[in-house]
Formats: sequence, C-alpha cells, structure tokens
Amino acid sequence: MILKRIAIIGSTGSIGVQALDVVRRHPEKLEVVALAAGSNAELLARQAAEFNARYAAVFDKAAYPELAARCRCWTGAGLEAVNFLASLDEADLVLIAVSGAAGIYPTYEAAAAGKTVALANKESLVAAGDVIMPLARASGSMILPVDSEHSAIFQCLQGEKESVFRLWLTASGGPFRETDIAELEFVTPEQALRHPKWNMGKKITVDSATLMNKGLEVIEAHHLFAVSYDQIGVVIHPQSIVHSLVEFVDGSLLGHLGVPDMRLPIQYAFSYPERWESACERLNLLQLGELNFYPPDHKKFPALELAVSAGRRGGTMPAVMNAANEIAVESFLEGKLRFKDIPVMVERVMGQHRVVANPSLSEIMAADKWAREACRRILRK
Repeated sequence: MILKRIAIIGSTGSIGVQALDVVRRHPEKLEVVALAAGSNAELLARQAAEFNARYAAVFDKAAYPELAARCRCWTGAGLEAVNFLASLDEADLVLIAVSGAAGIYPTYEAAAAGKTVALANKESLVAAGDVIMPLARASGSMILPVDSEHSAIFQCLQGEKESVFRLWLTASGGPFRETDIAELEFVTPEQALRHPKWNMGKKITVDSATLMNKGLEVIEAHHLFAVSYDQIGVVIHPQSIVHSLVEFVDGSLLGHLGVPDMRLPIQYAFSYPERWESACERLNLLQLGELNFYPPDHKKFPALELAVSAGRRGGTMPAVMNAANEIAVESFLEGKLRFKDIPVMVERVMGQHRVVANPSLSEIMAADKWAREACRRILRK
C-alpha cells in the first residue's frame, strides 16, 4: 500500500483536528508532512511534534516567534509561507480546512501545483470557482469535497455522472428551525452557536443558523459537479442522517446515509478511491425512527436565496456576498449586529456592487476587499 503524504492547511481548527484524528487511526496509510494554522502556535507546535511534520507555518506573523521557539522543523509565517506548504513537492494531498476567504489562495496554489485537494473550505469555490475549477482541470488537480453534503453527492455520482436530473442538498435547519420568526429579533450568539447535530467552528455554525451555509453549498455544488442552479435543490432534514441525494433522469434517487461525524467525509477524501475501516459510530437502521424532509422557509431565512441569487449573477458577486457575510457574522458574534440583520447587511452590500464579469483571481480578491470595507462602513453608520 502506498503511503499518502498530506499537508493540512488549518490544522488547529475543527476540521483539521478531526483530520489528524483520522491520521492517528491510519498511521500506516497517511503521513503528515506539513501543517499550517491561523495563530494558535502552541497547538500547532504540539501537532507538528506528535506527527513529526517537516514543515509548520502560521498565517498570523505575530504568532511566528512562539512557533519558531516551540518547533524543531522548518517554520514560516504569512500567506506566502502557507501557500508554499499548499504547493509543497513532498505532499500528495492537501487538505484545505481554513474557514472563510483565507482559504482561496492556498486552494489556488494547491490546484495550480496539480495536487489532490481535499476541500473543506467552501468559500474557495463560492468566490473563485470560475477560476479554480478550470485551473484544476488544466493542471490535473483533483478536487475532492470534504463537506458532508458534497462528499455524499460525490459518492452517489460514482459511475452515474451522465444521468443526473437534480442534486438535493440536505440541511438540518439549524437551531432555529422551529423558532417563531418574531423571536429571531432577540437571538444571541450563544443561542446561534448551539447547533443541534454538528460540532463546527463558530463562523460555519452561525451560517448554518441563518441557512447562508446552504446557499454557499449550492454555489459550491454548481462548480464541483458542473450542474446548473436549476438542477440543485435544498431540503430541510432535521435528523442529519441523509447527507444529500442525487436524483437521476429515470426518477431514481440515490442517497448517502451515515451518522453526523465529519471524520467520515474527511477519511473518504484521504482514502479515495478506496474505503478504509473507520472508528466512527455505525448507523443503526433499526433505531432511526422517522426521516423527515421539509421545504426551507425562505421568509424566515432569506440568506439562502440571497446566496443563490449571487451565484446566478456570477462574476464578482459571489465573492462580494461571501465577504459581506463574513463581516456581518463577525459583527454579530461581537454583539454589534442583530442576528436577523445579517442577511440585510449582505443584501445592502450586494446592492452597492458593480459586478465584474469573468474576473481574474486578483479582481475577485479586490471585490472581496471592497465588500469588507463597504460592510464595515455601513456598520459604522
């Protein structure tokens, strides 16, 4: 068996930590050669020591002295160092596990280098899918989805890509699925961070509460699977057992079922095209009870349609929508913005943007920067 050498960009976050747990269980199949994190130098150094990584880097240059003092391997800081690790010659597979637009450049560099990319950063394709997917095809890079929904679709599509009628993304509905719309006025960050099924980082958890996360996933699915927006549907599935479904032209549906544990899609991206034994809990069909499916409430959760409309508009609009959402969520978590005003803020910024069609990566990142500044300007007023 060939040992896969992996680099993890975002090793100290939720996905990165779970990915390293997968590595622990398969030391004969996986070798960690490089790790990168945002600013948690202490944990990063401990991870590098445990897995004998040859390279370690932090995005935050202020955290570099601590990392350099704690690590015996090669160390670096800043975007240039992280991009270096994402395109490292020694790595066969690069897991992009950072949250937000920070993942765009490392994803681009890994794709340009022809790496197999295990992608857990949906913003890379939301903002820059029109650039990254053609680049991956040209370089021979394979993009393997790590999001549970996209991994589910990817698995259901094996050998069936030509017969697709529609993709169905499932959503738990978040913590406010049954909350009256009037009560959303008073939602606190603590309440929004109590996801009923998944253990995730703060930003993605809030996005799940607003259903913005599902809108981002619709755009990501559009790029990953080369289907039109009319071929992507969203259903609320509170049990989070059916991770997504593919509907085929003959009316058949294939669904992917499993326990809600992110280690399963992470491991599948690492093992593909093989399947390995997993230490995750197994799904007991006899204990499932009911599996329910409902349409999303667009009036209560307007962020979903807002994101999809940005995807349909194309050009730089998805990058603007995504960047404005990041700032709005950050402001909500800091107590500066009400929960229900997150999509309101995003829509205002989108309304002020002049779209650039067929943008380059630099134009996409310029639009991202403009949207952040525009959102902060509105917040100050």
